[in-house]
Amino acid sequence: MRVDLHLGESRSLKAKRAVLKPIIEGARRRFGVAIAEVDHADVWQRASIGVAVVSNTPHHATEVVDEVERFIWSVPDVQVLGVERQWLEVDR
Repeated sequence: MRVDLHLGESRSLKAKRAVLKPIIEGARRRFGVAIAEVDHADVWQRASIGVAVVSNTPHHATEVVDEVERFIWSVPDVQVLGVERQWLEVDR
């Protein structure tokens, strides 16, 4: 999943990191996902976060991605501009 964010109150890269760090670390800790900033690293008020989930069932992966998305939407200091999901299924 890729989530594009607007950080309207951010006035520096340090302020941006202060907003993103709790999101990234919180999602890792709470949901066990791989997550990182993937674009707009040098822009103060924009960020794109990439989230990856590995699961043995599509249903569980969907539940985890849904929870991570709700978690990001609940952060008061960011505005979600867009969410894009991509799925990769591996045959056994």
